[in-house]
Amino acid sequence: MPRTAVSGPDTGPAPTTRPPLLSLTGLRFLAALLVFCFHSSLFNSPIPPNGPINPFADHGVANAVETLFSKAGYVGVSFFFVLSGFLLAWSHRPGGRMTAFWRRRLVKIFPNHLAVFAVAMLLFAGKAVHGVLDWLPNLFLVHTFFPQASVNLSVSPPSWSLGSELLFYLLFPLLIGPVRRIAERRLYWWAAVMVAGTVGVQLVTQFLIPDTPKSAITPVSDLQFWFGYLFPPGRLFEFVLGMLLARIVAAGRWPRPLGVRVSVLLLAAGYGAALLVPFQYSFVVATIVPIGALISAVAAADQAGRRTGLNGRVMVRLGEISFGFYLVQGVTIFWLRLQLGSGSHSVPVGLGMLALFLAVTLAGGWALWRFVEMPAMRRFSRARRRSTAVTPTAGAGAAAGAGAGADAAATALPVGSSPAPS
Repeated sequence: MPRTAVSGPDTGPAPTTRPPLLSLTGLRFLAALLVFCFHSSLFNSPIPPNGPINPFADHGVANAVETLFSKAGYVGVSFFFVLSGFLLAWSHRPGGRMTAFWRRRLVKIFPNHLAVFAVAMLLFAGKAVHGVLDWLPNLFLVHTFFPQASVNLSVSPPSWSLGSELLFYLLFPLLIGPVRRIAERRLYWWAAVMVAGTVGVQLVTQFLIPDTPKSAITPVSDLQFWFGYLFPPGRLFEFVLGMLLARIVAAGRWPRPLGVRVSVLLLAAGYGAALLVPFQYSFVVATIVPIGALISAVAAADQAGRRTGLNGRVMVRLGEISFGFYLVQGVTIFWLRLQLGSGSHSVPVGLGMLALFLAVTLAGGWALWRFVEMPAMRRFSRARRRSTAVTPTAGAGAAAGAGAGADAAATALPVGSSPAPS
């Protein structure tokens, strides 16, 4: 029986060897750091009793911090959804098996998720959920298909984004063929269609989804927040946009004048717009074009061998732990804040608390990467093959060497993880 391939014959360009985009790995940590700042500034925690995370007693300071970072989490999640599509399309080679692709992707996200899920249930979530239907969908990462807030933000709230990633991974083998068949001259047109799709989602959210009852933690209703932000099909536009941008950069069609510095300025302008537009349009619409521009500009700089300041050893390592850094925030920020009490503090003490949150989150992210994510990827991301007619000692050595080489090749390219705000 012929094997099932990730994509069939297409008329797109023949695959070529592409350089690893190490600057995007470094940039990934900065996006995850935005999510950390968002979570740390919240006046309403997403876990019961929904107390403040923001530690400052001075109302002027507290409000300034909350306002400054109020859209940072939305930028972070959108960045990672676009980045996921970009990197998967960038590293794609036709002819691979769907099952092998899905195996690698599931091994990438589930071990970390299950580890954090277990810790959250032990520390606080087990007391907060009211029944098996509240936590079981979260366990299998289908919880964001449920409109109930008690389900879609249950257990460890940051895990909501993995529901979207799971959908992206399931659909990628079906999407990559059509994306590769798009003529190069039409790539920008299709990218514009994806941007328009993000606008359409929020128009539906604003005018067709009931705006009552209001959410306990956002200015819109629970249903509007779910449909406009958490519902996985609505986030597909960002993922496919990333795939299209990967083709644009690979084809050498990204305009050199729209470089990293200009893209950063565009992102700052988009962030300013996000502070002004109606709430639901700050999720994606206000910043999607600058985010796509920044990812493409950084990738084009890496492709051309230009310096970005993001591909040094420290930044790359921080980028590697960014998935874990994001995922543990449901424990290290939300739970730790409960243990320290809900009171507010002076500016020096508040800054000390934030520094503690950051240090513990970094340590937790590193521990997940070192002791969960990497061992799982080495052990389970590839099917074990039977050894052929070789001596036992030689066979073991060859297999170990091949496995290490394969793992090194796999980790040399950044993979699409998706830290996202709750």
